[in-house]
Amino acid sequence: MAAFDGVSGAPDRIVDGPKPKHAQLREILRKLAQQDLPPGSPIPSERDLAEQYGVSRLTVRAAVGQLVSEGLLARARGRGTFTAQRRMEAQLYLESFTDDMRRRGHAPSTEVLSRALEMPPPAAAAALGLEASDPAYRLFRLRRADGTPLAVERGWYNPNRLPGLLDLDLTRSLYTLMAEHFGVQLSHGRQTVWAEAADRETARLLGVRTGSPVLVFRRISTADGEAIEDMTSWYRGDLYQVTMQLDRGDPGSGPLSAHGGNR
Repeated sequence: MAAFDGVSGAPDRIVDGPKPKHAQLREILRKLAQQDLPPGSPIPSERDLAEQYGVSRLTVRAAVGQLVSEGLLARARGRGTFTAQRRMEAQLYLESFTDDMRRRGHAPSTEVLSRALEMPPPAAAAALGLEASDPAYRLFRLRRADGTPLAVERGWYNPNRLPGLLDLDLTRSLYTLMAEHFGVQLSHGRQTVWAEAADRETARLLGVRTGSPVLVFRRISTADGEAIEDMTSWYRGDLYQVTMQLDRGDPGSGPLSAHGGNR
């Protein structure tokens, strides 16, 4: 592969000095990944980089390995190293996937995988305030951004507040449908986030390997104090990240203050 140039048009150089060569090369490659090349672009091989910059392949391996661990580069077995896909950065609001993606400038789309009225598991029934014998709406959807699979959603919905929900066009934003057809405006949500490895079905739907990291969000949303939604989403860990603003306060001043906060 041909040598590449820096942003200025002149090749970046590595010089002898107090800054280690692997650190100098890492910054050159960082600029390449963040500014010069689009996501998914190949970078030169270890051998080509070593020859271009006059360093050892061990130095190249150290620089590339650090950027892989940071998520800026990605290795593909048998194919080489590529600039990684950019992660979509989320701040935590009570907002639909559709509105979230449009606000970021992406084109959202939804595939409904299944819908049914059936008995929810005990945890979902309790979250929705339903009796053990009460059915709920179950909705299973795949969410895409610009055609790329980003999230799998499995949700339970309160049929008492949303009668006939399953008859509507569920490829649209559910929050918009709730407001337009049922006069339900979600006003509060309690969300828990954790990481896990994608199971076989989730990995297949998201287009990743089984065991790949995913971010999981479980959200219980209410309107007028009544639970409407118990929804769990699995987001691709290589394309999605969460930013939270934390304010330091008196640990005894409120129910969430001991754990920080987000907005």
